[in-house]
Amino acid sequence: MKLLKKILITGEIEALTGLMIGGSNTAMGIGGPDKMVIRNPVTKQPYVPGSSVKGKMRSLLEVSFGYIGEKAMGKVKNGPGDNPDHQTTVLFGSARGDDRQRPSRIICRDGFLLNPDDLKGTELPFTEAKTEVVIDRITSAAMPRTFERVPAGARFGLNIVVNVFDDDKFKDDLRSLTYKALQLLQDDYLGGSGSRGNGQVKIRIQSVVERTSEFYQGTDKDQKILTLDEAKVPQDLR
Repeated sequence: MKLLKKILITGEIEALTGLMIGGSNTAMGIGGPDKMVIRNPVTKQPYVPGSSVKGKMRSLLEVSFGYIGEKAMGKVKNGPGDNPDHQTTVLFGSARGDDRQRPSRIICRDGFLLNPDDLKGTELPFTEAKTEVVIDRITSAAMPRTFERVPAGARFGLNIVVNVFDDDKFKDDLRSLTYKALQLLQDDYLGGSGSRGNGQVKIRIQSVVERTSEFYQGTDKDQKILTLDEAKVPQDLR
């Protein structure tokens, strides 16, 4: 197995509606939101975990192909697919402990807040508190609950690396598969409570760079900076 190249995809994720990606509630004060968003412990700014982006991309892509796996981690009845002949398994890998185990070809890095100055006027630091109400069907009593979420307009970095190896099946399709997964994510939602209006995002790919294995060995200092047209980035991801 030899590394042929790395494809570096960078851009941004903009929240079109409030974004709710949960963190720990251990530091929640009395009277605070019932659910908190995840934050950088140093800057206290919210961020988008790469695991959230990658997991959502994979699940949506597998559903689009009909690749539904078996029980995962003892709880999820229909987990990630692990058939080595499936495109999604090649791209995202498989954690099985048998001959179906495959390393992931895609790396999704955490997306940090790009426009913190735009969020300084929010109720909570960089976030808002959204109250939802559950109505008792018999008594009509209202049971409010409050969630913290990142407000619409927040922008986060998008940083994805796709590794291409010489013996990969579908190695010529990994970049287009990544685009397809991002398109599905854009037309779905990121984070929690998407069916209640949260998590709509706009994804903008701003650059695509290819670096061969020779680049890292020092024998070839050139890297291929592709235009969005050369990289065949779909129009709805620009």
